[in-house]
Amino acid sequence: MAAPPVKVYGPPMSTAVSRVLACLLEKDVQFQLIPVNMAKGEHRSPEFRKLHPFGQVPAFQDGDNISLFESRAICRYVCEKYGDRGNKELYGRNPLAKASIDQWLEAEAQNFNPPSSTLVFQLAFAPRMKIKQDEGAIKQSKEKLAKVLDVYDKRLAESRFLAGDDFSLADLSHLPNAHYLVAAADAAPLFTSPNVARWWDEISSRDSWKKVVDLQRGP
Repeated sequence: MAAPPVKVYGPPMSTAVSRVLACLLEKDVQFQLIPVNMAKGEHRSPEFRKLHPFGQVPAFQDGDNISLFESRAICRYVCEKYGDRGNKELYGRNPLAKASIDQWLEAEAQNFNPPSSTLVFQLAFAPRMKIKQDEGAIKQSKEKLAKVLDVYDKRLAESRFLAGDDFSLADLSHLPNAHYLVAAADAAPLFTSPNVARWWDEISSRDSWKKVVDLQRGP
């Protein structure tokens, strides 16, 4: 008897939600995407805070007894629990491979994510929400992100992917923010250095990510 699908709470437009969805698709794990109307504040309700104490998305459930939040932790859990499914290289097969993936996941979370998240909000979401853009924050974040991507370009001159020769969580975790930035005229030039451009073209062409983008577009 097939196990019931895991549950992912949140809108696919969310960068954190889309990170989890891409991981589940890479691992060939069945999931149920449960909408959360953030405009109506559903993520701040007492019921939702039982799933995510900080009232953010995604929230994640695997059966009746497992509830998680924080997208990168969810991705690691999925890769460990469903290691024999889908892309078996996604979180490495040995301690060294996992450590290499983890170090680049940390680079994404600590170095890439802060400036790129600011840019995603300012360039992609603020206009839709009719919020005035902060030009100072945009300029500062572009400068910070450019320095991070300079490091990436050097790394990707030596390696096909960030953690080695195989696509991994380290690469996947960059997809959500980069997706919005590559589509933004103000930020797209940041991704045009030869090795970063080659890497982006390859990781964004994966079937798993194409399916996430389809989910973002809706029916």
